Amino acid sequence: MRALTEVFNSPAFAIGMTLVLYWASLRVQKRYMWASPLVTASLALVLLLYVLRIPYADYRIGGNVFTYLLGPATVALGVPMYKQGIKLKGSLRRLLVVVLAGSIVGMFTAGIVAWLFGASHEVIMSTLPKSVTTPIAIQVSAELHGNPAITAAMVLVTGVLGSIVGPSVLRMSHIFHDNAHGAAIGTSSHAVGTASLLRTSEVQGSVSSLAMAMAGVITSILAMLLTWYWH
Repeated sequence: MRALTEVFNSPAFAIGMTLVLYWASLRVQKRYMWASPLVTASLALVLLLYVLRIPYADYRIGGNVFTYLLGPATVALGVPMYKQGIKLKGSLRRLLVVVLAGSIVGMFTAGIVAWLFGASHEVIMSTLPKSVTTPIAIQVSAELHGNPAITAAMVLVTGVLGSIVGPSVLRMSHIFHDNAHGAAIGTSSHAVGTASLLRTSEVQGSVSSLAMAMAGVITSILAMLLTWYWH
């Protein structure tokens, strides 16, 4: 029993378990399109850790490998953007306007909703960068004197909801152009939404990658301006 416990608590088991559950979640999504692999795999992982009585601290040793890989994975999203570079070149100005508008609206609505629910100043500041990729969002949150932990949670929820609901909302709004889909999802749902688009359309994923990068820069600049304003 002790040997089995040591296996369950090993980093290799954590890595293998995560990969298997995510693979299984991708299979589930093929049958149920609404089932986000990220949500399904996370819920299954939590349940399995609870059943096997594996402390999260032990799982995190192996799980940190995936955290480290977030950086290279985000950079890798630039590959389809590079491949579609010529097609995207003519849309840069329009895309910049769309991403700028989307970033402002995203930050404004997040802050307003948090304020209406009576959130503290720290929580309000933590919600503002919810639509950009995690490394940028956490840094922006720190600059705004928010709580990076709250920001990370908001980023995850925003990305998952955007990847699940976003494409359906766009279709219901009779918006079918690839550039429009990519710009909307990349601006609002960062890497999670972009990855979901890449599984169905390289063009949409490419536009989303570019929009995500633009949104990160724009949000950082807006946060800097807010910091100057508050001080």
